[in-house]
Order: sequence, then C-alpha cells, then structure tokens
Amino acid sequence: MNGKHVQLRYEGRVQGVGFRFAAVNIARELGLTGYVRNEPDGSVLVEAEGPEDQLKTFRQRIHSSPPGRHIRDEQAVWSEPAGEYKAFNVRF
Repeated sequence: MNGKHVQLRYEGRVQGVGFRFAAVNIARELGLTGYVRNEPDGSVLVEAEGPEDQLKTFRQRIHSSPPGRHIRDEQAVWSEPAGEYKAFNVRF
C-alpha cells in the first residue's frame, strides 16, 4: 500500500464541539481511511491512512475548521500504513 499512517491526538476543548463530525467529513472528502474517537481523558484520537500530502491537508483543515479553534495541543506520530481500514468512521 502506498501512503502513510498518522496517529493524531488533539487536546483542548475538543469534545462536544463537533470535532469528530468535522474530522469525518474532512477525511472522507480527502479519501482517507481510519477513525476518530473521544478518549476518556478528554482528548480526541485520530488514526488515518492515505497519501502523505492528503494527510497533511487533513491536519491543516482540522486546524482551520470551526472546532479546530479549540485545539490546545496536537501530537502526531507517523508510520507506515497497515492497510486495515476500509473507510473513515467514528469509533465509540
């Protein structure tokens, strides 16, 4: 599989502000696969796979989205894709 995998963790007031909905819409528009989910500590976790340029665009668009203004911190860990995702969804 071509592309990359990125694990993103967003901290701030990122739950209850439409963050997951925005992430799903942006990821699907860009043709990415993976998931987004709220974490018990109040952060939001994103696992995404696709072309590296599309993943970088995803990060930029998350930050410029209305819920993005609530991001206080973002951690990103890049790796090779596993190819295990078929779509991009919310996980609970």
